[in-house]
Amino acid sequence: MHKEIRTRTSGISRVHIERAVRKAGYSMVVQHDHPYFELYYVERGACRFMIDDNMHDLRGGDFVLIPPRTLHFTRYLFGACKRVDIYFRSEDVSEAVLSALPQGADFFLQTQIFQVPDAYRDHVAALFSRMAAEARIGDAQSAQILYFQLQELFLLCVRVCTFSQDVPADIHTADRQVLLAARFISKNYMRAITAADIATAAGFSPNYLSRKFREAAGISIHEYLVLTRLRHAATELVSTDDTVTQIALRCGFSGSNYFKDAFKKKYGMTPSEYRNE
Repeated sequence: MHKEIRTRTSGISRVHIERAVRKAGYSMVVQHDHPYFELYYVERGACRFMIDDNMHDLRGGDFVLIPPRTLHFTRYLFGACKRVDIYFRSEDVSEAVLSALPQGADFFLQTQIFQVPDAYRDHVAALFSRMAAEARIGDAQSAQILYFQLQELFLLCVRVCTFSQDVPADIHTADRQVLLAARFISKNYMRAITAADIATAAGFSPNYLSRKFREAAGISIHEYLVLTRLRHAATELVSTDDTVTQIALRCGFSGSNYFKDAFKKKYGMTPSEYRNE
């Protein structure tokens, strides 16, 4: 049986936000699309999204970005759900945001699902409150203020969210906090980060995250950090003419001696021998 489909043809002239609670059993009347982007966020509870022919169950902290003319449909099967809907046009996204997002402008070409760690969900909720308040004011300045608030939202997501393309290939788990920790390491391995820094990014205490990470990856967080640094250093050894010390420091090692010992332990040869081969 064919699903009923509705197309919304009316456009929008600025950023719009809707914040509401849907009760269990609430269902959209028809599958639909529209000529603008939709950014949907689950503040509390869960819901089921049908996007084209794919089904996604979303829960608190999950974003889904729906491009224009993409058929979608929402069901609320798991109890009450507090959700936020933001509608915007391509011109409502600045060049600065495009350059910061994963994949750049291509980020907006397809459906995207990304997650906010628990530690940052209050930040996102506060921003939504400001956006909703501005939408209620609705004066001559509101369109511009909402535009800048949308930029702030996307940049905050770039800083803290887990995007599917950021999941390291060697971490085989669906645990969001473990993935956040691995993503944080992959983006910050060159800095002098600590276990506490990684745990803060993941929203857990260092001891608790350490146990979860070892269960998922089979090694400790510190071991994974060192391995990440070593992989990048190995690439630089064969792709640059920089000294071993320069590469060691650039990849986050505190000194060349520690780097050389760790490198030989993993690769069975010194950095200089690896480069020569």
